[in-house]
Amino acid sequence: MPVIARFYGILIKMYFREHGVPHFHALYGEYNGVFEIESLEMVEGDLSNRAQKMVREWAMMYQKDLMELWKTQKFKRFPGLE
Repeated sequence: MPVIARFYGILIKMYFREHGVPHFHALYGEYNGVFEIESLEMVEGDLSNRAQKMVREWAMMYQKDLMELWKTQKFKRFPGLE
């Protein structure tokens, strides 16, 4: 699963050729979360509230790009959260 962004120790990954609703994975140490792209809600995982907030803040900036990445499945790396 390619890393599409990294910031503050959080890795954002997206599986290509994965099924289901458009989503991405966030990993922070041994914790992880699965976020729907459309709602930016964590639908699975155990990330802390602080990490979830940072992931959502980042995803809000790239939400349209993430959806496009999901649709085209062409790898692209995104800047991290500053």
